[in-house]
Amino acid sequence: MGMTMTQKILAAHAGLTSVSAGQLIEADLDLVLGNDITSPVAIHEIEKMKVGGVFHKDKIALVMDHFAPNKDIKSAQHCKCVREFACKHDITNYFDVGEMGIEHALLPEQGLTVAGDVIIGADSHTCTYGAIGAFSTGVGSTDMAAGMATGKAWFKVPSAIKFNIVGKPAKWVSGKDVILHIIGMIGVDGALYRSMEFVGDGIRYLSMDDRFTIANMAIEAGGKNGIFPVDDLTRAYLKEHSKRPFVEYEADEDAEYDEEYTIDLSTLKPTVAFPHLPENTRTIDEVGDVKIDQVVIGSCTNGRMDDLRIAAEILKGKKVKKGLRVIVIPATQKIYLQAMEEGLLRTFIEAGAIVSTPTCGPCLGGYMGVLAEGERCVSTTNRNFVGRMGHVESEVYLASPAVAAASAITGKISGPDEVM
Repeated sequence: MGMTMTQKILAAHAGLTSVSAGQLIEADLDLVLGNDITSPVAIHEIEKMKVGGVFHKDKIALVMDHFAPNKDIKSAQHCKCVREFACKHDITNYFDVGEMGIEHALLPEQGLTVAGDVIIGADSHTCTYGAIGAFSTGVGSTDMAAGMATGKAWFKVPSAIKFNIVGKPAKWVSGKDVILHIIGMIGVDGALYRSMEFVGDGIRYLSMDDRFTIANMAIEAGGKNGIFPVDDLTRAYLKEHSKRPFVEYEADEDAEYDEEYTIDLSTLKPTVAFPHLPENTRTIDEVGDVKIDQVVIGSCTNGRMDDLRIAAEILKGKKVKKGLRVIVIPATQKIYLQAMEEGLLRTFIEAGAIVSTPTCGPCLGGYMGVLAEGERCVSTTNRNFVGRMGHVESEVYLASPAVAAASAITGKISGPDEVM
């Protein structure tokens, strides 16, 4: 029996010629990731292990991005804990204020993740790196601690679902619409502990930023990981950002899949996930009249250059609806600087939005945009659970940067065609 992309990567890292779904393996790790919320727990666990140090100072990444710059004393203590650990163990890839960005945008940008890698991170959206042909998945802080100490992790080899991407998307349809459509179709547990493998001719119409968005939200369908095959666009991205060699894996022709779906990009419309689950999707023509109080454009899902360019294209020469709050968050310092050089930040500010330093901030109800009781937000983030962005009686509507920007102008959930 053949293997999927994910199974081939795991087999190689376990030193095995083949693996099959459900098999338990121990695999070598190429990178272990933690942030300012999850790392302190892992650090306390690794201290209990009484190990001599970390397995490899170059293969651990610690990113201060959730509550940094520190929003309060507790977050300052967390960052201090991680900072001291990074210093003690001479961690190469420690990113603090001034260098940091939102972790899942920062690591590929820094060339720390490449095709063929096995990556774990104490953050559920670690599955983002599947966009470049890596196996990456979120784990708990205890598993992160074990990974930092040993350079290894146990996995149950996942079975897979194949998504055959065909067709060419319309102008305002992006990766966010693709993954929201898929989650709406299969549900938040539709890919539970399975690999979501995206293939097909339509992939060539998806930018790297689109692919990062799709892989990022595989977890919102319950997936163990999401992964794309390596093509010319991927190779160009990897060669631009990383000096590390990479390995390309392709699924065997006789690889076994639990299910197969065909996604025709030409039929998709801008899509919105209503509260309080990412599966509660409606196309823009089904939304109705939903007035909003806030718009957030950013996060590890949609804070990259393509996202900011799309939002700026819609907002240019227009004004944010009076009484509406619009927060734009470039995902990394490099993206922030490029957006400044391209004039995008001026566009946002002249429209009446504010621009934040890179941070997860409002995505998890941290700061920089927490919602009050009864408020509604259109957000380019990845989760809209009860209380996710603030008060338990607030509401989050997940959407693409195009829909978010259009909604900022009208004051209600709107498609870009309504304002362009």
